[in-house]
Amino acid sequence: MPKHDLFSIGEVAQMFHLSVGSLRHYEKAGLLKPEYISPESGYRYYSTRQFEVLTTIRFLRILDMPLDQIRDFLNNREISKMQHMLQNQKEAILQKKKELELMERKIDQQLALIEDAIHSDLGRISIKPIPEKRVAWLKNTVSPKSYFDLETSIRQLENGQNGAGVWLGKIGVGIALSRLKEHAFSTYDMVFLTLDFDEPYTGTTEIWPACDCACLRFCGSHKDAPRQYELLLNWIKENRMVPSGFSRETTLIDDGITSDPDRFLTEIQIPVHPTQE
Repeated sequence: MPKHDLFSIGEVAQMFHLSVGSLRHYEKAGLLKPEYISPESGYRYYSTRQFEVLTTIRFLRILDMPLDQIRDFLNNREISKMQHMLQNQKEAILQKKKELELMERKIDQQLALIEDAIHSDLGRISIKPIPEKRVAWLKNTVSPKSYFDLETSIRQLENGQNGAGVWLGKIGVGIALSRLKEHAFSTYDMVFLTLDFDEPYTGTTEIWPACDCACLRFCGSHKDAPRQYELLLNWIKENRMVPSGFSRETTLIDDGITSDPDRFLTEIQIPVHPTQE
């Protein structure tokens, strides 16, 4: 081929908005062989015959197609093969889209949780209707002084999951009803993980029904909770109610969000119903 019909690797890179390194990588991967390599200088030259192949490579790379699949197609180009590749890649992209939508929702949830926590009315007890929740939980006896003391239980809840969980603000602990009635707050009887209803989770989950809870938010973490339980249970009694289920205690702001312990914030929820008089 006449030399004036050849283009240097730099010229091709500029025309196709690629780096010279990318073209060398495609050559090394067996996707795009130069038309001519100068034996004296080692310079690589391309002809227009490579341009259509390079256009195909760029298109498939934009679709995030793996290089080995592109090489396989270029070595055996068929319409049906291209259809099959595109359909498979479309399914992979749709799955990735679902994952990104889940990540976006988690970000929105975390932003809303932080915003809500920042504007908490600390020390005020109120009755709130708590919607039903989907949870995974462990009946573990723990005595956490901080969020880090729950790490062993969190790893158990993560066991067998595909990828790391994104569960900031969704891990909680609870005290059984029998021990609430005894005012025994030194240890917890369970660790739970709150899940979205459509969130992938391969372990056992259950639905906690909606209920009314006496709720209290306070500045501090789990180690500061016993006194808050006393205040909460006294308020429940004074308002002619009784606990009707285990507590749900969650740190809304902790070590995972701030290094300032003075800004830690925890919420306790205790299901209640009126006393039978």
